[in-house]
Amino acid sequence: MQIPMLRQIPGDSPVHRMWAGSKLIIIFSLGLMTWVLPSWPSLAFVTVCLLIFVLAAKIPLGALPRPPWWFWALMAVSVVWSWIARGVDGGTTTLRGIVLGLVVVAMSVLVIWTTPMADLAPALARLMSPLRILRLPVDEWAVTIALALRALPLLVEEMRLLWAAHRLRPRSNADSGHPSAELSVLDIVVAAMSSAMRRSSEMAEAITARGGTGRLTAYQSRPGRIDAVVLSLFFAACAAAITVSVIYL
Repeated sequence: MQIPMLRQIPGDSPVHRMWAGSKLIIIFSLGLMTWVLPSWPSLAFVTVCLLIFVLAAKIPLGALPRPPWWFWALMAVSVVWSWIARGVDGGTTTLRGIVLGLVVVAMSVLVIWTTPMADLAPALARLMSPLRILRLPVDEWAVTIALALRALPLLVEEMRLLWAAHRLRPRSNADSGHPSAELSVLDIVVAAMSSAMRRSSEMAEAITARGGTGRLTAYQSRPGRIDAVVLSLFFAACAAAITVSVIYL
């Protein structure tokens, strides 16, 4: 069974029951730790956290993405090229950066898999509430981020449909002068933009009919007991991992 990569996977695991803001705090903390202490122990800690959350969320194997071969080949070429141009240290740094990017993206996708899109806007608004003191548009930012995440799967699916239709469409010979002989990727991009504008207009009308964007952040979401337990264990583990990383450096 093929499960869309950027959609929620139904479940009743402890990760699914966590508050969306707690998951965002964990991702931010992991990203900050690996940025401040870019070492192999910190990357190993982030990878272990990712595996624990994947197992706890009971993510099926069908949901795991399968990148094409050229994706891994491009990364291998980057590492080899850095190793040739800058020596062993350059190759190691490039490899560490690639691993960090993959792990952070995987953690972000895990949040999408285990969190309803409707819970993101209230959680973001609550996390950014201290910025209200500076009179910043916190609600507007939260709604924008939540709508962008909600529309991303639609855009990916639309691109897949357009590409499939482009491949199935019959083509004329190059010297025939028929418009179908000059189809290119640019035509797909223009069609995707047109479809995205139509979908955005429909989404805006639906949001207006349901009371406007204010209702997207009106839901009072807050952490629970499970969030307190998970965050306590997580920050204790982070403290231990930081100590090991400092010793390693």
